[in-house]
Amino acid sequence: MKTTLKLLLVFGLMVAPVATPTFIESGGGGAYAQRRLPHYREGVPLDSIQLSDPFILADSATHTYYMTGTGGLLWTSRNLQTWDGPRHVVEIDTASWMGPHPQIWAAELHHYRGKYYYFATFTNNAVTIDSVAGRRIPRRACHVLVSDKPDGPYRPMASPVYLPAHMPTLDATLFEDTDGHPYMVFCHEWLQNLDGTVERIRLTDDLTGTYGTMRTLFRASDSPWSRNDEGTGPNQVTDGPFLFRTQTGRLGMLWTSWIGKVYTQGVAYSASGTIEGPWVQEPKPITPPNYGHGMLFRDWRGRLLCAIHSHQVVHGRTVRHPHLFLMDDEGDRLTTLANFKP
Repeated sequence: MKTTLKLLLVFGLMVAPVATPTFIESGGGGAYAQRRLPHYREGVPLDSIQLSDPFILADSATHTYYMTGTGGLLWTSRNLQTWDGPRHVVEIDTASWMGPHPQIWAAELHHYRGKYYYFATFTNNAVTIDSVAGRRIPRRACHVLVSDKPDGPYRPMASPVYLPAHMPTLDATLFEDTDGHPYMVFCHEWLQNLDGTVERIRLTDDLTGTYGTMRTLFRASDSPWSRNDEGTGPNQVTDGPFLFRTQTGRLGMLWTSWIGKVYTQGVAYSASGTIEGPWVQEPKPITPPNYGHGMLFRDWRGRLLCAIHSHQVVHGRTVRHPHLFLMDDEGDRLTTLANFKP
């Protein structure tokens, strides 16, 4: 999710420290590990929260906004202005491939067919799956947890794995296409294939596993706007896919890469109107520089908002904060209207 593996690991440790004590509680089919809760606060302004890859679920049943992201913790708000949290809501099987203390990246919350689902990227740094260009690649994969409530706890389901163990995958999201089937859309990490891809695989109707084979939707090198650090060609990174339809029914996808060292939000559209594409990249980014990993939701007044994070390097340290943009989807293209202050 960053330009180097080293930065990824440092950032993951920054937002989800692994040295904290744990306690074990029984549940389901085995033991689950849960970290000691971080310091809980109330009334925290959105721009005071440090969080990468923010995802906001507007839950009508509880009239509450639920925000998660990298680190896997949960914040709640009634008004988008101030937030309470963070709280730990994930219980993982310590005997699974994840190990006892996985890093959690890019968590998402989805309300689907009466249940709440937690899509996230889990990394077990104790296991190595590959080495490419001198870089060690740990066991990293997208996985889905489930709960009856939006605030969890979220626990594993039937399938021990969703995607091939030999592939580092990340940033999974949920999309139901016009065929009525749910799909997982995710990235095959550039660290292994050297040209990151966005992939899709069909999920079972109850989201307990995957069905069939995966298919590449597009590659990082398809982007006309991204650039590598040298400026000699497209960037290798694909991050944060999120699918949407405009009010005219046109299918689009937000995704993120880089222009040199500038984190950048792009968008692509499906020429067929289905997940199968082909996907045509827009020539220019959709948001200002150094914003990325966006998703869309509507607030209680029906306004379309993009939850996204800012990206800065301050004294050599990556700093990211959640940010909101007001969006417009009335035509055939999604457009950014303005910064949004609740």
